[in-house]
Amino acid sequence: MRSEKVTFEGTDGPLAARLDLPVGKPLTYALFAHCFTCTKDIAAASRIAKTLTRLGIATLRFDFTGLGESDGEFANTNFTSNIADIIKAAEYLGQKYEAPTLLIGHSLGGAAVLAAAGDLPSVRAVATIGAPFDPAHAGQHFVDFHDAIRASEDGVEVDIGGRPFRVKKQFLDDIEAYAAGDRLKKMKKALLVMHAPLDDIVGINNATNIFVAARHPKSFISLDGADHLLRREADAAYAAEMIGRWATRFIPALAPVVPKSALAGDPTDTYTIEAGEGFLQYVETAGHHLYADEPFSVGGTNRGPSPYDLLIAGLGACTSMTVRMYANRKKWPLERVSVRLRHSKVHATDCAECETKEGKIDLIEREIELKGDLDDEQRARLMEIADRCPVHRTLHSEVKIETKLA
Repeated sequence: MRSEKVTFEGTDGPLAARLDLPVGKPLTYALFAHCFTCTKDIAAASRIAKTLTRLGIATLRFDFTGLGESDGEFANTNFTSNIADIIKAAEYLGQKYEAPTLLIGHSLGGAAVLAAAGDLPSVRAVATIGAPFDPAHAGQHFVDFHDAIRASEDGVEVDIGGRPFRVKKQFLDDIEAYAAGDRLKKMKKALLVMHAPLDDIVGINNATNIFVAARHPKSFISLDGADHLLRREADAAYAAEMIGRWATRFIPALAPVVPKSALAGDPTDTYTIEAGEGFLQYVETAGHHLYADEPFSVGGTNRGPSPYDLLIAGLGACTSMTVRMYANRKKWPLERVSVRLRHSKVHATDCAECETKEGKIDLIEREIELKGDLDDEQRARLMEIADRCPVHRTLHSEVKIETKLA
């Protein structure tokens, strides 16, 4: 994942943002709105963005006005200004990169993306995480101060999540005047509602109200065992993975390309079929499928491993499996095998033990890590066994390839 710091103009000055980019050309762009008084760098936001980039989705997360590294005064903001900031962020993406097709909102940020979605034509799908149905829910964090806030011209400093924030009467008036149900009915975007059943900050009934008010297509995923802030990395990764997979149904750029071939038939065979621009290939083997591609530097779109990447990955997997099989048979205390590989072309003259003496040869560097309470003799033996893996032997043996026209 690549991450770039960017800024764009918000409703009350520059807003600080971070654009997380996948390796290679993004398939699409998403916009992430953080929880009430949080920042773009909260663990859930960064972890979700990281997972989305692995799915090819570039994600912009930003600090709302007056929060984190963004300019402006929090006391002058409200729910309406949050919606405006989201629209500004989407406009920035459209001008500098590509307009977002996916909106993701966490907690109050979820309510905000639901409100903003209808004003963003490029958006095709919206996902919420632990979102309140009614923005007025945010006021419950400091309900004991409502009377004082309404009586003050300059606002009152309140504690929210262990940090002091100044809240003015206009904030309360704004969140209480907002009618969420009307916006939801008019949104006309695919909706995914995600909520933890035991969320003690925003109750699960909020998810029910959002789901009932929204029109189809709509889906719900329960984040069992998660807390409101998705503090556990596994919970944030799961949420992002589900969002990415769900979005493939509604965002064409994410939809997997599964081309048909006249060669297909025997499920035990391996098939590769051109699947898009550049060199992208759809690969089906033994009932499994994946994509192969080439990096941008040679004209590919970098949406999958290169042929050589796949080749050495097969060697690495075979090496690990062979070592594991032997250690299990011997009942040795091998905890884990890790194999790192690198392929390159080198001059034959640099290889003293090679038969080829001219031109270039393929060099595969393999590093094996053996974890466990093994003695030196056991480790040495397992390294010998690594060279006996079937793929290793195939690469060292004479290989005949028969080719015919279908």
